[in-house]
Amino acid sequence: YEIRPRDWSSDVCSSDLKLLGLKIVGGICHVGSELNRAFLAPLEVMSGKENYMLKSKKAEVIAELTTAFADTTAVVICDYKGLTVSDLESLRTSAKAKDTSVQVVKNSLAAIALKNADMSGIEIKNTNIFIWSNDVISASKVAADFAKSNEKFVIKAGYLDKEPADKAKIEAFAKLPGRDELLGMLAATWMAPITNMAVGIDALRKKLEEEA
Repeated sequence: YEIRPRDWSSDVCSSDLKLLGLKIVGGICHVGSELNRAFLAPLEVMSGKENYMLKSKKAEVIAELTTAFADTTAVVICDYKGLTVSDLESLRTSAKAKDTSVQVVKNSLAAIALKNADMSGIEIKNTNIFIWSNDVISASKVAADFAKSNEKFVIKAGYLDKEPADKAKIEAFAKLPGRDELLGMLAATWMAPITNMAVGIDALRKKLEEEA
């Protein structure tokens, strides 16, 4: 994971290198961390006469995120610094089970996409991973549940129904019953009268049989 100077054109800007988690050390450009290699893979490192990330590629990422954020009702922003790739894969797995998306995104690109999706009011800085879903409770639960078992994973803030929400509000939503839990509760409520009726009929049947 090292790229020598001859591998990139002279017009590659430092921001492009930082975007990919690269740094120049002693004339050699090193990939910053295992996490960057794993989670920034969709940005596609390019070599030869092309920049590592063309402006068109940045625009594509912003467009994809804008669409995703615009179609969602919840975006939770968390700090994942110190977690391993295995930890984050575990997060992705639990999120997928709840139809929730998880992605590490460069702050500047995420900020633009959120603004395009009519979400603003939160300063995005430092190390962030974004969790989003069309279910406010699911997104909140994914973040809160993972934070409980991973002290390095910290909920910062987010957007619930397009409005800014702090950590306390997100954790409060995480405590609410989810869609499946609510359906189970409703089913139990609906079934109770039927069950009681069945028990009553069975008791009446036994009584009649005894009298006969």
